[in-house]
Amino acid sequence: MKKILFISVLGLLSCSKNAQTHPPVGGVLSKNDLEVSRNRMKNLNTQERMQIQEWINDQPVKFYPTQLNYWVNAEGFDQRQRRQDNSFISYSYDLYDFDQTKIYDKPFERRDARFGHFDELKAVEDALRFIHDGEEVTLLVPSSLAYGTYGDEKKIDNDIPLIIKLKAL
Repeated sequence: MKKILFISVLGLLSCSKNAQTHPPVGGVLSKNDLEVSRNRMKNLNTQERMQIQEWINDQPVKFYPTQLNYWVNAEGFDQRQRRQDNSFISYSYDLYDFDQTKIYDKPFERRDARFGHFDELKAVEDALRFIHDGEEVTLLVPSSLAYGTYGDEKKIDNDIPLIIKLKAL
């Protein structure tokens, strides 16, 4: 019993020593906190971009950077004609990590989604603007355009870049 009490007290003391307080959701961050967060995301994005580029270099398929900061295996992809708001699209996609392990068994799928009226991952929504009907593309997405610093609170942890295999149905 004394051992459990000692370990508990020791754990509490070590946790409180370096604990950083966070404002509640919707709370206000100081200017310094915002700067620290901005620098963290900038450094993380730079690091992920370098890791993704190294991964690309080892692939037999070519990937091309897009203006939104993700890569796609179709040349000139984001130079194509852009789909307009309020137009409809049906699509599905699978998520993979960079070990090429499929994260979810079933693909995410939407039928007759209308642009401007659905909320999707930033990279997926952007790619859907340029994909042709029936086309399938692979996106390499840094975490900032995927599930970011929170993950999806299911199988995807925070700050995880993803491979997304997207198909316009």
